[in-house]
Amino acid sequence: MSIKNNSVVRFHYTLSDKDGNAVDSSAGGEPLPYLHGANNIVPGLEKELEGKDVGDKMDVQVSAAEGYGEYNPNLKQTAPRELFEGVDAIEVGSQFEAQTDQGPISVVVTEVNDDEVVVDGNHPLAGQDLFFSVEIVEVRDATQEEIAHQHVH
Repeated sequence: MSIKNNSVVRFHYTLSDKDGNAVDSSAGGEPLPYLHGANNIVPGLEKELEGKDVGDKMDVQVSAAEGYGEYNPNLKQTAPRELFEGVDAIEVGSQFEAQTDQGPISVVVTEVNDDEVVVDGNHPLAGQDLFFSVEIVEVRDATQEEIAHQHVH
């Protein structure tokens, strides 16, 4: 069975940066499941997996635009430290949920000083091309419940 919309796919992957350093991997663990066509994985990878079959192995390069998006400098902001009043420890790498006009977004602290905290709402891989090594291990038709809920059960 080939991968098409409303297929449940399980695949092993290694995600590397442009220098070949592994960023994330399913090696030694369970394969990653997703519902094809439901935007559960980055668009560029989903597009490349269309039509593939169990046992297929491939290397896929996904542009930043079709991965986690281009880096948006407007999502990096400096906030007065007093906005974090009540937070025990504010450190580089701390994650928070910020309320915006478009709804909540996750932000990561990138700088801390006595008066201000710099947060970045971009995904850590925004603006970077992604390099995947993939092996398809299962393809099946999704159940009606999975299709209705737009994710694998």
